[in-house]
Amino acid sequence: MSNSIQDQLLKAGLADGKKARKIAKEKRREVNRARHEGVDYVDENKEAAQLTLARNAERDRELNHSLNSKVQRKAINAQIKQLIEVNKLAKGRGDVNFKFTDSKKVKSLYVTPVEHKQLSAGVLSIVKQGDQYEILPRPVADKIAERDQDRIISCETSAESDLTEEEQGWYKDYEIPDDLMW
Repeated sequence: MSNSIQDQLLKAGLADGKKARKIAKEKRREVNRARHEGVDYVDENKEAAQLTLARNAERDRELNHSLNSKVQRKAINAQIKQLIEVNKLAKGRGDVNFKFTDSKKVKSLYVTPVEHKQLSAGVLSIVKQGDQYEILPRPVADKIAERDQDRIISCETSAESDLTEEEQGWYKDYEIPDDLMW
């Protein structure tokens, strides 16, 4: 099998038998000379083949890793979609316009007054599914956040936590009404 290329070249008439025997003889002499001198014989072809095999194995590992990550990402998206479909609340049945921000854009959903309070308090959360927004209970939104944090839109009104202690002191005398809409 090691002479298969040599045999093919001989059969095709691209090389002659004398030349092939001469090259094989020189190679045997080189190996014997190296053995007698105590020097290890290095076969460049064998080393090149091993290097090529190592490169191919590394490339295959990288391809498998990327394919596995794509498959894993698809599975996570399917899990998120299922969580949303099973647990979403009906939207559009309310008369209160609830506004929220999604990546520097102000969006709005019509919700009931109860849902508005629950969204403001953090009991309910808004989740992005494609170009749609769905309202989910907070525990379900937390499960989705474990898989993909970018899908969760925070709606809690925690303006006080964004302020320093000095700024909070300035505003402590001014209460914000609970029914304030923006």
